[in-house]
Amino acid sequence: MKKLLAVVCIVLLPVSAAAERIKDIASVAGVRTNQLIGYGLVVGLDGTGDQTTQSPFTTQSFNNMLKQFGITIPEGTRMQMKNVAAVMIQAELPPFSKPGQKLDVTVSSISNAKSLRGGSLLMSELKGVDGNTYAVAQGSLVVGGFGAEGADGSSITVNVPSVGRIPGGALVERVVPNNFAAGQPIVFNLHHPDFTTANRLARAVNDMLGPEVAKPMDAVSVRVNAPVDPAQRVDFLALLENIEVTPGEEPARVVINSRTGTIVVGQHVRVSPVAITHGRLTVSISEDYEVSQPGPFTRGAETVVTPNSGVEIDEEVNPMFKFAPGATLEDIVKSVNNVGASPADLMAILEALKQSGALKADLMVI
Repeated sequence: MKKLLAVVCIVLLPVSAAAERIKDIASVAGVRTNQLIGYGLVVGLDGTGDQTTQSPFTTQSFNNMLKQFGITIPEGTRMQMKNVAAVMIQAELPPFSKPGQKLDVTVSSISNAKSLRGGSLLMSELKGVDGNTYAVAQGSLVVGGFGAEGADGSSITVNVPSVGRIPGGALVERVVPNNFAAGQPIVFNLHHPDFTTANRLARAVNDMLGPEVAKPMDAVSVRVNAPVDPAQRVDFLALLENIEVTPGEEPARVVINSRTGTIVVGQHVRVSPVAITHGRLTVSISEDYEVSQPGPFTRGAETVVTPNSGVEIDEEVNPMFKFAPGATLEDIVKSVNNVGASPADLMAILEALKQSGALKADLMVI
């Protein structure tokens, strides 16, 4: 009986590349987000905070906060603050953010707090990589997960209750300097390096604004002469980012995810003339035991247990298939599926094709 084995393979059929806006395929150099990070305390938890005996930094942080309000904890005091948790705060500062604007923040427990549900983050500084404070965060947490425990020790947890969000929970306090208004040429950086795309982007800009306005610098960057006045630069960039460009086609590539068995084959993959056979050998070993008993009235004889091992070898006979010159992606998938190859078999076949030089594509294993 034939076995029908499905090959997990995402097929990218040849299609004509569609034009895309410059703002979708490139970014302006210097116009970027900045990551912020901070440390703080979440209070008001319903007994699900840190166990301070195992996280002394939570107690230390709490004591330091109280000192700012003139409250000193006597030395030797062992506090059990089950309603307080030490957390790390993350946020992204968008480009051109101004003081007073709000940011969303993510709050994550860094100790052994069971849940942050119902807690409030106390005012905490958010710093950049340069050590300067760019925002201040505070507010009540929104936690999607929750947990519950029974008296017998049984528990249940849904999602992750130790991480929460505060929409608009941070206020920007400092502007990140940038050179957008410095009067220098604007540089577009492609999201995916490609000489063809960079050349086409420069041509599209020159076709609209005149020759020598844009020049490709390499496979990533295209320099465009821009007005010096900031207001004119904004109008100029608004015009540029809506120009449509047809990106260059991706190189021939096969991507294999060995953990999930997913195989992605690009549309330009070709195979040189080659014949392939891929057989599988199955070895089955069985172990039985036989009991040998002596005949009646036999003196000095004993019952003996004798092992009886059996080995069977079953080799599947798979037909050989052949790729004609210039075989396409569709030919490859159809031939492999006709043989009944599994994802693991297809990975082995593709690797062998690459080693033999018949696969005209880059083989990437992730």
